[in-house]
Amino acid sequence: MRLDLFKTLWGDTRPWAPVIAEMRAAAFDGIEARIPDNAQDAADKGRLLRQEGVPYIAIALTGGGVIPRQGATLADHLADLHHALERAAIMQPRFVNVLGGNDRWSVTQQADFINQANEIGCQAGLRCVFETHRSRILSSPWIALDVLNQCPDALFTLDISHWIVTCERLLDDPLDDFSAFIARVHHLQARVGYDQGPQVPHPAAPEYAAALAFHQHVWAQVWAAQARRGYAVTTLTPECGPDGYLHTLPFTNAPVADLWDLNRWIADTERRHFDAFQQCQNSLASGDI
Repeated sequence: MRLDLFKTLWGDTRPWAPVIAEMRAAAFDGIEARIPDNAQDAADKGRLLRQEGVPYIAIALTGGGVIPRQGATLADHLADLHHALERAAIMQPRFVNVLGGNDRWSVTQQADFINQANEIGCQAGLRCVFETHRSRILSSPWIALDVLNQCPDALFTLDISHWIVTCERLLDDPLDDFSAFIARVHHLQARVGYDQGPQVPHPAAPEYAAALAFHQHVWAQVWAAQARRGYAVTTLTPECGPDGYLHTLPFTNAPVADLWDLNRWIADTERRHFDAFQQCQNSLASGDI
């Protein structure tokens, strides 16, 4: 199995040409970004991606921005997804990561959204995967496990930092069994959260070593599950971001770290982590362990 690393464009409003150059200089394999708002922009960016040979993971937001409109109905969210996928299809993404629905929805409503969204994706010729995200569907691990049982064909993007904030603890109790969900994870967004926030000031800081170790353990569980399912490629996006995630100093609002440095650190660290994982898997397969 091969690890492909994707550069997030969260908070990056530059034209994509310099972004691609920066991505390549840091040995990333592709970019993950929101679907452009209009068909012309999608066509222009899709053309650039094809010319440059850059893989793309699309992000579809339904029902508003990252925080959905509270009055948006299930039908509203599905209509937004339908239009977003029309634009995404022009860009030929590997798959579409969906931030959909609303955390106020019941388990049944969340499952209905996922199942109907999957059908819309199939009709568009695109694979939709559904992200664990606060304010959206799958915001709680306990709800996600119930939704899972009603969505037999769904695959998921796991950003477990959101669940840590929702539950206000590292999910490392013996009763925290997410193996059924991990068996359906298609993509990882790699940001290190902690019990009081979705993003540590710096994942290399020793005071957050336990949080980093927990996340890496979960990511390795996903890799192992994907290997058992026969995945040839696994995808991971280091996703430290702005918008209140990045810690800042009081009064000046000066950031305590550089976002690109943070995401490059996670990329470099997870390359080594994945290599060690692969070596361990090979040793187990050969009987050396």
